[in-house]
Amino acid sequence: MRLWRQRLTMAGLALGMALGTVDLFDASLSQAATSAQVTEAGNAIELKYVGEDGTSTKEVLPLHQVGSARYFSTGIGLEERTAQYPPFPLKLVFVAGPKAYVTQVAVSIKDTKTDMAVRIPSDQVTGPWLFVDLPAGTYDITAVRGDRAGVTQRVELVPGCTKVAYFRWTE
Repeated sequence: MRLWRQRLTMAGLALGMALGTVDLFDASLSQAATSAQVTEAGNAIELKYVGEDGTSTKEVLPLHQVGSARYFSTGIGLEERTAQYPPFPLKLVFVAGPKAYVTQVAVSIKDTKTDMAVRIPSDQVTGPWLFVDLPAGTYDITAVRGDRAGVTQRVELVPGCTKVAYFRWTE
């Protein structure tokens, strides 16, 4: 039984490393708390990080808006990956190869029932995660990374839930 648990733990660790959710080089950060909220002005996401020694750090991520859709990019560093973000209904994750996160991805989102479309330029996708605040519905999403072929997915957003969609390119 003990050997089985060891193998299961190692498999979980390997999966976490492959997904980029385990950082073996700075285990001290795993005990810290990071909160994230929309600023009072509504134009940014403010991350507040409190370290084990009690010191706090603040980081501000731009919150962009196209029509009624708002979005922000994040996911660089352990603090950003462990933060509890506002409940946006769509989270896109950009990955290349078996485990490497990528940034600078241009995204187009088109509502399948209306003419609503959102185009997000690659220079606004500074992290491997893109949170998008959209109304419930079905959307065709295309992500383009540099000169590689675009990856398209259809996603359905339902009220009160966050849909996570992975966009993967082979290296």
